[in-house]
Amino acid sequence: MEKMEIRNAATVILLRGSKKNPHVLMGQRGQNASFMPNKFVFPGGALDQGDSEINFNGDIPLKCLNQLRVKADPALAKPLIAAGIRELWEETGLILGSKFENKINLIPENWKGFFASGYQPNADNIEFVFRAITPPGRSRRFDARFFLLSSHNIKGDLDDFSKASGELSHLQWIELNSAHNLDLPFVTEIVLSEVISKLKGSRNDGIPFYYHESGTSHFQRL
Repeated sequence: MEKMEIRNAATVILLRGSKKNPHVLMGQRGQNASFMPNKFVFPGGALDQGDSEINFNGDIPLKCLNQLRVKADPALAKPLIAAGIRELWEETGLILGSKFENKINLIPENWKGFFASGYQPNADNIEFVFRAITPPGRSRRFDARFFLLSSHNIKGDLDDFSKASGELSHLQWIELNSAHNLDLPFVTEIVLSEVISKLKGSRNDGIPFYYHESGTSHFQRL
C-alpha cells in the first residue's frame, strides 16, 4: 500500500489580552471536513508553492529561523512562516503585516488578496513553539509547525471575521485556560498545555516534537 504523503503545514496560536488572562483564537472545522471534523482548532493549513516567493516587511527573529531548521529542510523555514500568516488571513480574515511603500510586481495568486489590502507580511514577533506529525491511519497527514503570536501586529478589528473564508466556523477568542473544555484534537490538547506552561515561565530546552515511528508515539525536544 502506497504511503500517504506527509505535507508540511503551519498553524498559528494567536493570543490577545494580558499575560495573566490571555485569550486564544480558535474556530471549529465543519462536520463534513475530511480531516478532524467538528474539532476546534487554531488557524492553519498546508504549505503552498507560492509561500516560498513571499518577502517579509521587517526581520524574522533569527532564533525562530534557526529552530525551524533543526531536523528539517532549512529552505522551508521562511515559507512555513509565510504559510502560517496566509492561513491566518484566509481562515479568519485577520492580517499580520505592516504597510509597504515599494511596488511589488510578482505576487503569487493565493497572496493577491492579502497584498491588495495594502499590507505585507510581518513576522517580527513570531515564535516557533511546537512541531507534530499526524499519526498514520488518518485521512491526511501533516508535518505541522505551531507558531505563537501576540495580537499586537494584527491590523484592524480583532473581532472582525467578516473576510474569513468560512473554512472555520464559530471563530472566537476563548480564555486560554478554558480552551481545554472545547472538543479538541489530541495534539491541540498537548500544544495548549505547552503554551500555558511557557507563559507561566516554565523553562524547557528545545522545541517539543511529537511524532510516530514503528507503531510507537514519541515526544522529544529539538
